[in-house]
Amino acid sequence: MSSKGHGSQLTQAPARTLRVGVIGAGVMGSNHARVLSGLPGISLVGVVDPLPAHRTRASELANCRTFAGLDELVAEGVDAVTVAAPTHLHHEIALACIARNIHVMVEKPIASSVEEGREIVTAASRAGLTLMVGHVERFNPAVAAIKKAIAGEDILSIAITRVGPFPPRMSNVGVVIDLAVHDIDLIRWFTESDIVEVQPQLSSAVAEREDIALLQFRTASGVLAHINTNWLTPFKARNVTVATRGKYIMGDLLTRQVTECFGFKPDGSYSMRHLPVGHDEPLRAELIAFTQAVRTGAAPAVTGDEGVASLEIATRCLETSPKPAASSVQKGPRRVAG
Repeated sequence: MSSKGHGSQLTQAPARTLRVGVIGAGVMGSNHARVLSGLPGISLVGVVDPLPAHRTRASELANCRTFAGLDELVAEGVDAVTVAAPTHLHHEIALACIARNIHVMVEKPIASSVEEGREIVTAASRAGLTLMVGHVERFNPAVAAIKKAIAGEDILSIAITRVGPFPPRMSNVGVVIDLAVHDIDLIRWFTESDIVEVQPQLSSAVAEREDIALLQFRTASGVLAHINTNWLTPFKARNVTVATRGKYIMGDLLTRQVTECFGFKPDGSYSMRHLPVGHDEPLRAELIAFTQAVRTGAAPAVTGDEGVASLEIATRCLETSPKPAASSVQKGPRRVAG
């Protein structure tokens, strides 16, 4: 059954209820369940997680059924799933769902490797199913306001800062895959261009994997971009600046304030204004976009190919980073990336 054919049945008014499941009941998966349980036209069939404590949390948060394994969920009948399990399980779970003719949204990064990501994309394409990647930052109202402000502009440079304290949940990835992949995706989305040059500087100051990353890029369209990310800052900060020939945009993704400087004069004066920013919860907007893509058969907001492309750039950052100086190695723990 193709996605298009599937969607043609679902778009007739009144649209039939879409049966959706969540795989993974960690922090993100539990939030998926919470949001899905409140969406009109959606029936949250249940949440899958092997850990009883996780299942209990999801059940309390979303008032839904829980299952220890995927087969139990599938037996209940589902049209689509969101995959919020650990990254190393994305490939196996996504392929298992696709094989059962189930539409899939998989959290970023799409998989542990570019090769696994491509296999997921190929499988979904062959089956005619919707595959979306959960790059939720695209649905941040501040990001949407920035995207609208730079539409049609000649972009010159982009700088993004995404920093904060070391995460309480230990992970098998460093800041490049955990944090910077968000901003790699935003750079590609803002510029509507591929990244063709990568110049990374990574360091492992207090963690086993890289916890500081200064990443520089050039896009095929000639835009210079920079990402500063780390787990060493005692507070969270998420800031984006975009310079174009006619504007300078500053956005705070946490406070959702976006300011535009424009009307530059030879004497150095210019005008400034705050741009209107929506109030949607990014995850809610993302899940609505996914379920609408399933219903209509249209291309999802973030395609599998886009998810693979961002993962590929992040992987290049880890593979091409120069080795640290000997003094840096002596000061800190073993460095595994680079």
